[in-house]
Amino acid sequence: MGELITNVGKQFKKRDIFTVKQTKKELVMKNSKLLDIIKSALLLEIRGEAFYRKVADSSENSGIKNIFDIMAKEEVLHADILREKYSEVTKGGKLTSFERPVNQYESASKHVLSESMKTQIAAAGFEAAAISAAIDMESKAIRLYSESSDNATDTAEKQLFNWLAEWEKGHHKLLIDLDNDLKERIWNDNQFWPF
Repeated sequence: MGELITNVGKQFKKRDIFTVKQTKKELVMKNSKLLDIIKSALLLEIRGEAFYRKVADSSENSGIKNIFDIMAKEEVLHADILREKYSEVTKGGKLTSFERPVNQYESASKHVLSESMKTQIAAAGFEAAAISAAIDMESKAIRLYSESSDNATDTAEKQLFNWLAEWEKGHHKLLIDLDNDLKERIWNDNQFWPF
């Protein structure tokens, strides 16, 4: 146990190296719940990006292509932030605060969501089904982030999960608005209104 190990000009006893490894392991174990939440969130973002990219690539509607392309890029941004935060927790034990990226999605969507684009979406078509599936995905993300924010005891954790929840709520609102426009058109076209 008293044997010395030379590493980059420094000498350590084997027990000292064991203590450092043990301390890092304890730190990771202590944060396992936070790490599990970040991993779940990262998985949601990766799946969201893959789905939104597929919709953007498959849609014939240029407006829908643009919306889902923007959403896919934003999911990549979220995933990158979550990877960074995962690394912080595994290396340093806790999250640090971060500068929130500006949400350019809202302003971009106003230009994309024209009435002509909305009328091009077939209510029973691929785009409408993609919008419905995306609403479910965003709902799951909002729920995970909101619950994580509510349960967080650390300010940086609250900040991160609250920011992600708010951003996903923007996606959700856009998709709900599109879905409601589709429903209204179907109801009007089929005279489902009682008056």
